[in-house]
Amino acid sequence: MYNIQGYFEVESVNEATALLAAAPHLLVIAGGTDVLIKMHHGQIEKAELLSIRKIKSLQGVVKLEDGTILIGSLTTFTQIANDPVIKENIPVLAEAALTMGGPQIRNVATIGGNICNGATSADSASTLFALDARLKLQSNQGERVVPIQEFYLGPGKVDLKPGELLTQIIISPENYRGYGGHYIKFSMRKAMDIATLGVAVICKVKQGNILEDVRIGLGVAGPTPLRCPEAEAFARGKTISPETIAEIGKLAVKATQARTSWRASKEYREHLVEELTQRALKAAIVKAGGEAIA
Repeated sequence: MYNIQGYFEVESVNEATALLAAAPHLLVIAGGTDVLIKMHHGQIEKAELLSIRKIKSLQGVVKLEDGTILIGSLTTFTQIANDPVIKENIPVLAEAALTMGGPQIRNVATIGGNICNGATSADSASTLFALDARLKLQSNQGERVVPIQEFYLGPGKVDLKPGELLTQIIISPENYRGYGGHYIKFSMRKAMDIATLGVAVICKVKQGNILEDVRIGLGVAGPTPLRCPEAEAFARGKTISPETIAEIGKLAVKATQARTSWRASKEYREHLVEELTQRALKAAIVKAGGEAIA
């Protein structure tokens, strides 16, 4: 069932990167909710595992004096959903965290593992895209920071070089201050299911009825999570109205690369993008202090 050839456990980032430099074939495991399933299904064979779950420096959420929020890659979805910094400053991420699996999964699944798995359906990804998150990657040679939109390369493929670990998710204050946000996960079941579509919308409103800024992150609308630049550009400076919101929904579809799968047809996914973008935007407007639109 699990053909594990070797198992190593470390307690610091330096230990981990040193081991990975010497043995880049090691498969990094934290919560194990993705890796162990792949092993169980035979997608990974004869693995040597490197457990990083005991690295305390990669756990938790910190808000710096300048407002930058740092999320350790080993922070679990339960911790994210309950963290006071997240709930106060970026509650839309807490919303997304609560849609991930059931309580048992959320207690062990980490946000870093969710990102590094490279799945377009990752429940954290569309929200982090909308927040313009950056990722800190560390190796034995040093560290680099990349925008999350550049990290996803294709289905299940990410820009994680041999020997690198994702250590932090970075969210700058200008990407959340003054914004309201809302996340919608559409799935065939109410719980414990992979998203058929994930939509995260954050927006900033001025004078109660003007869209100062809108950002739309989509999951399962293409081979990777994505943003909707045409819809976002159209929204800026527009008066909030049913017509404006309807047009934003239509333009969001233009950014998609939806395909037909056993979960949903291409046409149905595009319908969901248009409809759920509007619903999420209406909720985000209210959370940003704007006027409610029926």
